[in-house]
Amino acid sequence: MNTVTLKPGKEKLLLRRHPWIYANAIERIDGRPASGATVVVRAADGQFLARAAYSPHSAIRLRMWSFDESEPIDHAFFKRRIQNALAYRRAFVSGTGAVRLIFGEADGLPGLIVDHYSGWTGDGGTPHEQLVCQFMAAGVDAWKPAIVQALLGATGCANVYERSDVSIRAKEGLEQTTGVLAGQAPPQALMIEENGVRYRVDVQHGHKTGFYIDQRDNRLLVQQHAAGRDVLNCFCYTGGFSLAALRGGAAQVVSIDSSGEALQVARANLAANDFDPARAQWHDADAFKTLRQLYDAGERFDLIVLDPPKFAPSREHVDRAARAYKDINLSGFKLLRPGGLLATYSCSGAIDMGLFQKIVASAAADAGVDARILRRLSAGVDHPMLTSFPEGEYLKGLWLQKP
Repeated sequence: MNTVTLKPGKEKLLLRRHPWIYANAIERIDGRPASGATVVVRAADGQFLARAAYSPHSAIRLRMWSFDESEPIDHAFFKRRIQNALAYRRAFVSGTGAVRLIFGEADGLPGLIVDHYSGWTGDGGTPHEQLVCQFMAAGVDAWKPAIVQALLGATGCANVYERSDVSIRAKEGLEQTTGVLAGQAPPQALMIEENGVRYRVDVQHGHKTGFYIDQRDNRLLVQQHAAGRDVLNCFCYTGGFSLAALRGGAAQVVSIDSSGEALQVARANLAANDFDPARAQWHDADAFKTLRQLYDAGERFDLIVLDPPKFAPSREHVDRAARAYKDINLSGFKLLRPGGLLATYSCSGAIDMGLFQKIVASAAADAGVDARILRRLSAGVDHPMLTSFPEGEYLKGLWLQKP
């Protein structure tokens, strides 16, 4: 077995069961492990620490498979991990056609994302189930056939599609790739239902694996508080929060996104739910500029959703991202009527909840608002977090009220 020995003192992370080791923590490598190969990780004194996937190109050189010395990394290992992940979802997730089945490190499968869609084709209403996978690290990529077979056996779903078209694969020395891994290609129009709302999922070309599953609970929160309110949804994409607000009885929903293609899907989603089109406005525009224009025009809202794309892809972008988050939240507070609600989010992993709250607080202060924090928000329970892996908390949000 190839063995990686850490520098003295660098074993502390693994003793706390953190799943990553960076290249600068490694003292030596015995053997010639290939990309994705399983290696034994030892402390400087020779103590066994873990079995890990080796990635020679990545700054994250080792991703832990298991801290149990007696547990081999084989086909049975992946079957167990996948069955455990499914058992957790079956216990805690219901009432939705979109579930994250595997969430990387949180499920002991670092670098692997698997989403399950259960719905029907948009053309004839034929039932359809679809698994969508992202292999984002060398280890899971090397075990791809075993993982696919384990998924087929555990879920009973015959259709598996790969969406490994993510930039992080370049850091692992892997090319981006997409395509059918099992069964048939995904339908162009796959409809799913979530909390009474129908959404169209574009598995092959949509963001992520076709849908923002992580915002399910937060869409429901907006739905539950939308009745009779004038709602503004910025960076609306295909209308997730907009449709939830309409389902909840919003008087009017104004939605903004800079993608005309996404807005076309949003309008199709509106029609699929038989919502009154007079209650929905769609604006193909820059959200930053439009927020200021709405304020200057005297427009005001009772509920505002700010769910922008990732402003800080790495720590080098934090300062610029902080300015962008403050900009949109400052406009948001100004546009809220007294008693209004603001749901604001960051999906930048480099900005933690503490920093995000400080940014929003600064925006509130500049707007002259002493806002109440009603709730801190995160991804749904199918995106679990490990106490040993705070880096897994990429989505964070605040649910606020303007007094």
